[in-house]
Amino acid sequence: MELSNRVALITGGRRIGLAVAAAFASRGSDIVVTYARSRDEAERAVSLVQAAGRRGLAIQADLSDPDQCAAAVRQTVDAFGRLDILVNMASVYVRRTFAELSPADWDATMHVDLRAAFLCAKAAAPHMKAQSGGRIINFSDWVARSGRPRYEGFLPYYVAKAGVIALTEALALELARDNILVNAIAPGPIVAPPETTDAEQRAVADATPLGRWGGEGEIVKAVLALVDTDFITGETLRVDGGRHVK
Repeated sequence: MELSNRVALITGGRRIGLAVAAAFASRGSDIVVTYARSRDEAERAVSLVQAAGRRGLAIQADLSDPDQCAAAVRQTVDAFGRLDILVNMASVYVRRTFAELSPADWDATMHVDLRAAFLCAKAAAPHMKAQSGGRIINFSDWVARSGRPRYEGFLPYYVAKAGVIALTEALALELARDNILVNAIAPGPIVAPPETTDAEQRAVADATPLGRWGGEGEIVKAVLALVDTDFITGETLRVDGGRHVK
């Protein structure tokens, strides 16, 4: 897909989402980013989009609410007239031991990490169909893509991200006739969380065959590849520096 004069909706405009927004804009797309609480980062993404000469919009949305998922898509189309690309990046990532885990904790993760991707795709698909096609890119995780949990305390996160892979495959089948390609990215050690210590960062790098963290740019490359392709659908691409083979 050619990115010039397209419209992309990115759920979760923080960190990696900001880099993806800037990359799309540099190639001629108008961008909408959603945010839950990180307004400053979402507005920074919009500023980068506008600096590239494209239109940008930040929308506050609680994607655990089905109505707000649909509203984010509707506001995108109302603002820019179309929707060509949906990138489902919004995620809840909270550590809880199994003993501590409550039904509310479970739902909080499932509703954002898995259900919101489905709901946003469902709202977006008719608009993409009206443009004779589109791209949906979901975000899973390298651990889920590897098919086995490795870290205790992330039970609902792992299950949700495994579900994203299944969702991607099923949506790819459902939407293929409308020329809507659906793929997923499974990031590994890309950007360390702010609370990560130097020792923890080194340990992760040492456990990665390439010996380093990837950085946002590696995800940007993968996203652009999945937007550009006209014949890959239903795939989940690991971007993990070979972490899964060690």
